[in-house]
Amino acid sequence: MKESKKLGINTTCVHVGEVKDEQYKGAVSPIYTSTSYAFDGVDVKRYPRYFNTPNQEMLHKKIAALEKTEDALIFGSGMAAISAALFAFLQKGDHVVIQQVIYGGTYNFIVSEFDKFGIEYSFTESDKVEDFKPLIKENTKVLYIETPSNPLLGITDMKAIAALAKEHEILTMIDNTFASPINQNPIDFGIDIMLHSATKYMGGHSDISAGAIAATKEHIEKIWKTAINFGGNLSDQTVWLLERSLKTLNLRVKEQTKNAQKMAEFLENNADIDRVYYPGLKSHPQYELAKKQMKGFGAMMSFELSEGINAMKFQNHLQLIKPSMSLAGLESTTVSPVQTTHALLSEEERLSRGIKDGLIRFSVGIEETEDLIEDILQAIKKAKS
Repeated sequence: MKESKKLGINTTCVHVGEVKDEQYKGAVSPIYTSTSYAFDGVDVKRYPRYFNTPNQEMLHKKIAALEKTEDALIFGSGMAAISAALFAFLQKGDHVVIQQVIYGGTYNFIVSEFDKFGIEYSFTESDKVEDFKPLIKENTKVLYIETPSNPLLGITDMKAIAALAKEHEILTMIDNTFASPINQNPIDFGIDIMLHSATKYMGGHSDISAGAIAATKEHIEKIWKTAINFGGNLSDQTVWLLERSLKTLNLRVKEQTKNAQKMAEFLENNADIDRVYYPGLKSHPQYELAKKQMKGFGAMMSFELSEGINAMKFQNHLQLIKPSMSLAGLESTTVSPVQTTHALLSEEERLSRGIKDGLIRFSVGIEETEDLIEDILQAIKKAKS
């Protein structure tokens, strides 16, 4: 087989990182569910918590190929991946600069845990590189970004952030969940470590929880040494499901992205919608930047209903689109960030980040857009009445 970097994206999704069934020649990867392996006379001492069972080991190769990195690790959740990566490179006395608008769980992790370990942190005022510069100190070790961001779909200039970090010999990390490796490869812009909630687009079927990290072998080795102490490994049944899901990643995400563009344009032109946050709209303040660094604008957006239309009443009247906690499944879903992803933030913190009570995050699925539009129109009509 050709080098994975030279393979087509669908071929990579299907074939790289599959476990060969040498015994029965099955078409799909077998599952190795053992939690105990031989230790004598073997090249690798395998153990699930060491991230090196046959299924884990091969899935790392698929994710690394998709993110165009040397290596990868998979975890039990996105937060397990994020926490392991940050703790691997930060210790007492270190400092990290974090983009202002990020996933609420990441924000809560930082403000709840870092003080206990003597790790300093600063949040920027925006996602612009100019806001990162004055926050960098002599003990700054990491710049952490998320683009597109959750839930307002802000776009951060990855090339500028990477250049700033290299100037100060600082590590860069990105939450690449919303874009997925299909729409964006941050390594192309100089970012060091890619983080994912693999529960989302990588899983894609709303039936597994997982996280992933992609980086150089050197960085993965350092993260691995921390991760084995935290015990955030993934069961091999779930590893197998994730590998199955990744086979259709490109097909799913491209269809969802195409649908999202249509839905964003429909919402922007609807009189009952005050504002739409989607990087594929020319009205988005960072549209030109998104065009430069994204292959597709993704399938996530947020919107605000006009005053007088209750956000929860609207969502409760939806018939096809499901009000649901997570995102990125085949099915379209909505969620109120103030009640879920950003519920742990105070009202003042949410409003300072532009997250209003009426904000609705919309994850676009693979349904026909005509059906989704009809569902939204009837829900608005009922919510207004």
